[in-house]
Amino acid sequence: MKQLSSRQKPGTEQTVQRILVVDDEEDLLELVRYNLSKEGYQVECVATGEDALKAARRQPPDLIVLDLMLPSVDGLEVCRRLKNDSKTRDVPIIMLTAKSEESDMIAGLERGADDYIAKPFSPRVLGARIKALLRRHEARRQSEMETTIDVHDLSIHPGRHEVTLAGQMLELTYTEFALLQFLAKRPGWAYTRSQIVDAVKGEDYPVTERSVDVQVAGLRKKLGEFGSYIETVRGVGYRFRS
Repeated sequence: MKQLSSRQKPGTEQTVQRILVVDDEEDLLELVRYNLSKEGYQVECVATGEDALKAARRQPPDLIVLDLMLPSVDGLEVCRRLKNDSKTRDVPIIMLTAKSEESDMIAGLERGADDYIAKPFSPRVLGARIKALLRRHEARRQSEMETTIDVHDLSIHPGRHEVTLAGQMLELTYTEFALLQFLAKRPGWAYTRSQIVDAVKGEDYPVTERSVDVQVAGLRKKLGEFGSYIETVRGVGYRFRS
């Protein structure tokens, strides 16, 4: 299946939102690509679940339109894998299917899909659903970015990517910041090293389970007396003191 895509027009400065469309029907892919491109989106189309996983992980899109019935790896499995991957779990997913049974809709939503459209559908309806979902996703993201995590003298600001302790700015690496933010979001919750790796890993700072201990040690040192708030849970991993 030939990959179809649209490109941002030269000279435009506005960021173009990227949509990944996954379906094994070539005519439907072309129809969706055409209509979404007219609305100003950059569209990438693939025909298999394997290609969908590769494309989404290579460069996470702003939204995915995902068919349920795909050869080999079906849409439900693709959705499950993407939602379990720290790199793609926050990408909104709209599921498409020729089936209309309630059980199919529930199965998709249980695996993390954000919306559901049954075939046949109007391209205008799909476009409206995409706009609404992107607006909700951006509003939620902005809200999370603006919410400061305050614990006694420690203040974590996700939007500014800053941490202050007793009013003094701390110089943290990307991984140290992500680790601290992840633990501090839910004080008292114990996380395994594997869960921490999934939460904080990124392209620039690959993290392994063994290196989690090194990162925690460095973070505790920078936090000084406040470092004791990151507690070791024997046989499990770490938690932030509640």
